Amino acid sequence: MSEYAQQRVYVVDDDQGMLDSTVWLFESIGLQAQPFTSGQAFLDACDAAAPACVLLDVRMPGMGGLAVQEAMRERGIELPVIFVSAHADVPIVVRAFRGGAVDFIEKPYNEQLLLDSVQRALSQRRVFIHPQIPAVQARFESLTPRESDILLPLVQGFNNREIAEQLGISVKTVDLYRSRVMKRMQADSLPALVGMVIGLGLIDPFTQRLI
Repeated sequence: MSEYAQQRVYVVDDDQGMLDSTVWLFESIGLQAQPFTSGQAFLDACDAAAPACVLLDVRMPGMGGLAVQEAMRERGIELPVIFVSAHADVPIVVRAFRGGAVDFIEKPYNEQLLLDSVQRALSQRRVFIHPQIPAVQARFESLTPRESDILLPLVQGFNNREIAEQLGISVKTVDLYRSRVMKRMQADSLPALVGMVIGLGLIDPFTQRLI
């Protein structure tokens, strides 16, 4: 019997093709995957006591992912939520983490990264996207002053041109340092970087202001 036989993943996505492929991926490793094409259908059917996690698309007709997350809180459903989105801007990512999301993955996602995230979520009720806070802190402290100058407005949602204007440098220079920041912090996406900075307590997830 698979080690995941008693566990399940609720997959909520209005894209039928994405839904089918994601369910197949989970079932290929022995995970039970329960698909839903709408947030309301998921809320009506979900078992809050199940050993499960929720893979939740941000943008859906009717009730979007963030609204589903809010409804889960109101109903006392404390299942770990992993958000997926092709449109992961900073305010959405911050709202997701503020609401208790355990991870935020950009579409199209890497299958192994998704599986790893789900396995972490199933292993404990509350897991952060980057649980090794000391290691993340060490990477942050290794940034040069200029890299730090770029990092903080970047995770606050400012684009490259706005950062360039703030710092009095060229957009090309911002783009160069942005790449260095992502590499040094070992962040494979902007949502991952935002999650790290929130985890370090450098920005207020409610206001997106520096702490």
